[in-house]
Amino acid sequence: MSADTTTPAKVPPPRQAPPPVTADRPRARRTNGPAATPWLLLAPCLLILALVMGYPLVRLVTLSFQEFGQPQLWGFQPAESVGFENFSKVLGDSEFWTVVVRTVLFAVGAVVFTMVIGMLIALLLQRVSGWVKTLINIALVASWGMPVIVATTVFKWLFDADYGILNALLSKLPGVDLIGHNWFASGPQGLAVITLLVVWGAVPFVVITLSAGLTQVPKELEEAARLDGAGAWGVFRFVTLPILKPIIVMLTTLSVIWDMGVFPQVFVMRNGHPEPEFQILNTYSYDRAFVVNDYAQGSAIAVITVLLLLGVVAVYMRQMLKIGEVE
Repeated sequence: MSADTTTPAKVPPPRQAPPPVTADRPRARRTNGPAATPWLLLAPCLLILALVMGYPLVRLVTLSFQEFGQPQLWGFQPAESVGFENFSKVLGDSEFWTVVVRTVLFAVGAVVFTMVIGMLIALLLQRVSGWVKTLINIALVASWGMPVIVATTVFKWLFDADYGILNALLSKLPGVDLIGHNWFASGPQGLAVITLLVVWGAVPFVVITLSAGLTQVPKELEEAARLDGAGAWGVFRFVTLPILKPIIVMLTTLSVIWDMGVFPQVFVMRNGHPEPEFQILNTYSYDRAFVVNDYAQGSAIAVITVLLLLGVVAVYMRQMLKIGEVE
């Protein structure tokens, strides 16, 4: 046998792996631009808010710590600082606390009726045909867009003692005689009418918001709950309500703030001179400032009202943080 004279093939050395590619860190100049862009876009709006709302708020707080009446308004006497004297007088006045209790009861009643009626209508809209839903939405938007003064004037005509159509309609019921009945002869009846007016104006926003939230409820969860034996109330309580909780908390908080800040409904309904049994915090503050001409005490009442509303906002923020932690 002959020897193998062929030269063996050379094996190439193993190739080394390329070094890992490290991504370049973004430069600080690039990150600063996008971070500052939202503030630049918000700057005009923030400036307008500071001019329109900032100065009146500062002036309001300043007046609440001064003695300021008609002599100071006309420049006959300088405004002197009195510290917390205005707040002491307001908080020591039993009439003020009566107004506070009346305002809280009025707001609670309006909020409860608004949320209950709004939820019922929103649930009803999920079960009607398309054209009926469209008609109801048009009616809701039309009532929502009606100016407050116009709506208040309409309600004054509806509940008028001499020419009100509501008294005439109710008097047609067997055993009911409301011809000439004055709904504003007593405070509770008059505030009930004003509450109805406030609820009528607030329900459209609640219905539209809750209807949008109901579209986000998974149908699979509702069907699974029905298969497990849950009825309509069980599905609403254990499936729909927990999903809508953030929206309900937001709507309730906004409704409390709006209803505690009601002014034109009471002012116009009572022809610009609300009686003592119709006074709520806003009208009471206006009465002290522009009827009694004690602008300092009126400002102090307004500041206390703002602090009460800030307490409502604090409760709202706490509830939203709890919801965020659970999720």
